[in-house]
Amino acid sequence: MNKAIPIGVSPRHIHLSKEHFIRLFGEGAHLTKQKDLTQGGQFASEQTVILSTSLGKIEDVRILGPVRRDTQVELSFSDAFSLGLNPPVRNSGDNEGTPGITIISPQGVVELQRGVILAQRHIHMTPTDAREFGVADKESVWVAVQPPNRSNSRSAGRSVIFGDVLIRVDPSFKLDFHLDTDEGNAAGVRTGDSAYLIKNIPVEKTSTDNIYPKKRLYSEWDVRKAKAEGKLILLEKTTILSPSAKDYGKLWNVFKNA
Repeated sequence: MNKAIPIGVSPRHIHLSKEHFIRLFGEGAHLTKQKDLTQGGQFASEQTVILSTSLGKIEDVRILGPVRRDTQVELSFSDAFSLGLNPPVRNSGDNEGTPGITIISPQGVVELQRGVILAQRHIHMTPTDAREFGVADKESVWVAVQPPNRSNSRSAGRSVIFGDVLIRVDPSFKLDFHLDTDEGNAAGVRTGDSAYLIKNIPVEKTSTDNIYPKKRLYSEWDVRKAKAEGKLILLEKTTILSPSAKDYGKLWNVFKNA
């Protein structure tokens, strides 16, 4: 499908829990909306904080609202390097084993024990979008940004294909491809430019290395695992597929007739 996907380049920001917001700004304080963001109900607030480590600090880090269950800091690799941190690439909300940081406001300080991540590049889409693109929630895909052309001077200044792009599906979402500032700069893109999903990239396969372990019954879990590992499932006369395994196997082209 050649439908354009809007790009959103996301600078460093922080999501605060209600507890940490009160500790930083006081009882009775509220997030003040500066502007709405692409995804419904989310906004950039007027309030900012300082992020600090023993090796450096970054000022004026924007708080995004509304408040969340857990505090999370999303940085680019360049930001993290300047602070002496090495956070993992994670999907939002997956903070287990991530580094912490000191959060400072004019009214208070929070010593965050964990929650600093490099956000995994991802595409927000509705279930309708997912059906149109032929993808599923939490699937990993490739996305291309295109070089400039005469009809679109705001297209990407460099040809880049991004791998490991996470699909996130929810009825409340609006179609949007999220990158951090390092990724956007590498591709020469700005918010409002367009990207295109690549369904399949050919991979050279050998006769046995890319065959999923033989079973009589395959579930959806087997199909997802085969796709993630770049393997094929051999279909024999006695092979049994669960209904969802059959649907996803055909969608992702992981079946091979024995």
